[in-house]
Amino acid sequence: MPTHSPARSPKAARVRMPVAVYVLGLSVFALGTSEFMLAGILEPLARDMDVSIPKAGLLVSAFAIGMVVGAPALAAATLRLPRRTTLIALLTVFGLGQVAGAVAPTYAVLFASRVLSALACAGFWAVGAAVAISLVPVNARARAMAIMVGGLSIANIAGVPAGAFLGQHAGWRSAFWAVAAMSAVALVGVVTLVPRTRPATGADAPRLRNELRIYADRQVWLALATIALNAAAVFALFSYLSPLLTDTAGLAESWVPWILGLFGVGALAGTAVGGRIADAHLFGTMYAGIAASTVVLGVLALVAHNPAATVVLAFMLGFTAFLTAPALNARMFNVANAAPTLAGATTTASFNIGNTLGPWLGGLVIGAGWGYPAVAWTGAALAAAAVGTTAVASRLHRRVAATRVVAGGAGTAASPAADASVDASVDASAAYGRGPSAH
Repeated sequence: MPTHSPARSPKAARVRMPVAVYVLGLSVFALGTSEFMLAGILEPLARDMDVSIPKAGLLVSAFAIGMVVGAPALAAATLRLPRRTTLIALLTVFGLGQVAGAVAPTYAVLFASRVLSALACAGFWAVGAAVAISLVPVNARARAMAIMVGGLSIANIAGVPAGAFLGQHAGWRSAFWAVAAMSAVALVGVVTLVPRTRPATGADAPRLRNELRIYADRQVWLALATIALNAAAVFALFSYLSPLLTDTAGLAESWVPWILGLFGVGALAGTAVGGRIADAHLFGTMYAGIAASTVVLGVLALVAHNPAATVVLAFMLGFTAFLTAPALNARMFNVANAAPTLAGATTTASFNIGNTLGPWLGGLVIGAGWGYPAVAWTGAALAAAAVGTTAVASRLHRRVAATRVVAGGAGTAASPAADASVDASVDASAAYGRGPSAH
């Protein structure tokens, strides 16, 4: 292995983020507000639509299902289209989906509008992540993704509590109108500040068949499982945080926006810390964040009737959950390095498989009469499973890397398949001039 890499130079260490990455983060703020705001307006929405809380919670799953289906489908369909044009089209459709939700006369129409918005959101995430990654060097990938994920964090700090406030004082439909307006602002930013790109041609043109080869790699599936389990753990609880705060902890409904905002503050802090340490300590960040979420959820299940403890733990869950987000994103791009568009789509789909699974399992637990604290136990079990998949991925990473080092030291050429797998997996490590075991 080389003993020095240019990526270790001070110039490389101080990579300046392109303004387009921040614009994408702003767009994600609008997308994230729509995705998460139902946690703050679930009860008034359920009352207005005359449905149960678990059925209203399925609107969260509807959005997640649309993301799961839309991310790979739209990434494949737009593979050869200019990325900026694709982002503009998807953001426009997303905004129209918010308008449809705001005027929805029935639960079924609202459900359909959520799926439509999610399809557009999924495509934007997949293509936007690929654009962000393409604008920075490999040793700044986690930082770039931290900015995009930061849009979600700020959505939790400002967008979701604002949506809850609007829902309580101006009706839940006003929250959808507000997101539609934010989408228009984001659209202007993308049109004016994201650079134009032309699809590659000839031998460099992206080919779906080539990108699909990433799914033959076990590490891609382990990354997918870890992301999905971690997201399910968080959203099993977060989707029902509002009724847990009011029905179990005994807080007034007026407290909900503030506590959702506190969760968002924790999420932003976790994203900032994770973005700074994940490039150098990828697996360490994943272990620390997911294990801490397991503990927080378990403790929350035990003390859910204590208002003060519940508020503190809501902040801590935001921090631990989002601490891992930059690392989880960067890990998928590292192991699927040869297919950046489908890597972004797979990451988006993975998160939203978890976002679908979590609220569904939480609804089953509530429907069984076990109460809202049991939802926290469900999240803790899912997070513990994510620790397990992280351990398997780390062990496989070290084993393959060691095999390559031994083969290289013996003067024997490793197989092309092994080289491709290891090159993708150790990309971030090599950028820092370290051996494959740096993580």
